[in-house]
Amino acid sequence: MKQFRTKFGFAVTLFFPCLLFAGATLPQTQTAEHKRLTHHYQIQLKLDFDARSYSGSETVRWINRDDHSTSVVYFHLYSNLRVANNAPPTAAGPAYIEDDEPRIEITEVRSAPGGPLLNYSLEEQGVVLRVNLREPVAGGASAEIFVAFKGTVPEIDAEETGLTTHVVKQVSAALRAEREVRRARDINFRCRNVMLLGTAYPVLAVHDGAEWQRKVDPGIGDLIFNEAADYDLSLKAAPGVAVFTSGEETGSTSEGSFSGKALRDFAILASPNLRFEQQPVGDVTLRSIFLPEHERIGKRVLANAGDALRIFRSRFGPLPLKTISIAEAPLVAGLGSTEFAGLDVIASAFYVDFDSPSVRNLPEIIREQRPAVEQSLEWSVAHLISHQWWGGVVGNNPAREPVLDESMAAWSALLYFRELYGDQKAAAVLEDQLRGVYRLYRTFGGADMNADRPSRDYQNTFQYSAVVTAKGALMFVQLQRLLGEQKLVAALRNYYQANQGEIAELADLRSAIMAETSVEQRRLVARTLTRWLSSKRGDEDISGPDQELANSLGLTAKANAQRGNDRNALGAFARVGKFFWQQMTRIR
Repeated sequence: MKQFRTKFGFAVTLFFPCLLFAGATLPQTQTAEHKRLTHHYQIQLKLDFDARSYSGSETVRWINRDDHSTSVVYFHLYSNLRVANNAPPTAAGPAYIEDDEPRIEITEVRSAPGGPLLNYSLEEQGVVLRVNLREPVAGGASAEIFVAFKGTVPEIDAEETGLTTHVVKQVSAALRAEREVRRARDINFRCRNVMLLGTAYPVLAVHDGAEWQRKVDPGIGDLIFNEAADYDLSLKAAPGVAVFTSGEETGSTSEGSFSGKALRDFAILASPNLRFEQQPVGDVTLRSIFLPEHERIGKRVLANAGDALRIFRSRFGPLPLKTISIAEAPLVAGLGSTEFAGLDVIASAFYVDFDSPSVRNLPEIIREQRPAVEQSLEWSVAHLISHQWWGGVVGNNPAREPVLDESMAAWSALLYFRELYGDQKAAAVLEDQLRGVYRLYRTFGGADMNADRPSRDYQNTFQYSAVVTAKGALMFVQLQRLLGEQKLVAALRNYYQANQGEIAELADLRSAIMAETSVEQRRLVARTLTRWLSSKRGDEDISGPDQELANSLGLTAKANAQRGNDRNALGAFARVGKFFWQQMTRIR
């Protein structure tokens, strides 16, 4: 892809004669050909970078995969999700500042471009768009819906995105166990002259059988839960604004055209400052996107991502994607990284060039953690690339079963380190990135929990990382000991092949693993899955609290830190040891 350095022309409208209007019918029985069809978004956007706003429209082909007809279609407007002070709204009303949140406004809904107007309403405090079709859509048929919309994103204070702020946030989470909830502004914002649009368009709610998954239940895990769909995007922006998306570029820079097949979402990253380097990995174009001052880190990320893509492709199978980008963006403290289809994002705070003069401004206790920060960045790159398999091509409900994709992505990152650096390095990384996370969590008094809980049951990123990610990945380490790496990888490869484009569940993973298990081992493997996912045996299986670290912290120090502000909390623990700060500078 080329950067958008020349003036864009007008957005090009693409026409697809195969789109069917509301009420058009296909055979009632769902043939194999029908099952291969997918929802389709044809989106036109005009982006006003300076005004932090956009306007546009989409023509959506929705396929009714249920056996029963329906005359109602639901969309999610994720940018309208609101949480008050990092907690769910109360009876007293919301306490958020509206100017500090993104917003999508629906301006028109029709049965097709230029077609009759459709009645619509907003539900769930503006997060759900209900569209009433003119005629019922039979099972196996499709409908075309045209939606016009406009939106805005907030300007995030740069102070919210620095490395020190990220570390302070993690220290505070360890000390106070405060409730965290993902907000729409986390992935829809402008900051430091970079704009991220993670949910800039109305997206079809998941239609599971006869049920629409309308409720958006914000927790500490991923916010977005979509079905796979094909996308065509035409985008117009100001001259000099570089634009990157989940899809591949399909037209010249003057047209601003992008497309993607079977994507879970479609994110947009824009800035006049971003640069990129890319390389081919098989038939995939791999791109690293970075700010000029982070060029050395961006090139290192590209090399790490290339190794990860080659390793995972050889083990799990090829991706259907043509382009994968891994980019930096100024994410707010508490969110070290996030993944979209074909576009992974890491907080700019962790693109630290420790050889640059600007690093002298960081606190010494953070500068001393250079090896930990650099290793954490490489771990995150591998982890995010593997999410293109787990959570991307093979989907799952991140609110209901977050351990499904998170555990496989973390174990895949461990596989990357072992294959690239050998067993000794992999063992050290396992200790730092997985076992050490759980041990620190327990040292600070965190209670062991089942790893198969919904994301709303976890208090914050600290707890989520320890139980969902670390404990879940270590379950795969144990399965690897029981089955051997060859059989475990074969199980995951079969799971991937069987569930491409689908929404998988833990039961699907269990079936894939059991299919590679001998009759003699089936009972033991079944007990292992239950033990690690559904019981509280973490202290026995992983590690108990670090008593030496607990003593060095002391109840008085912890209490004082809790009574003070976050900066005092940082200072109070400046001398508690290398292990503590290794964990506090990890990307979560």
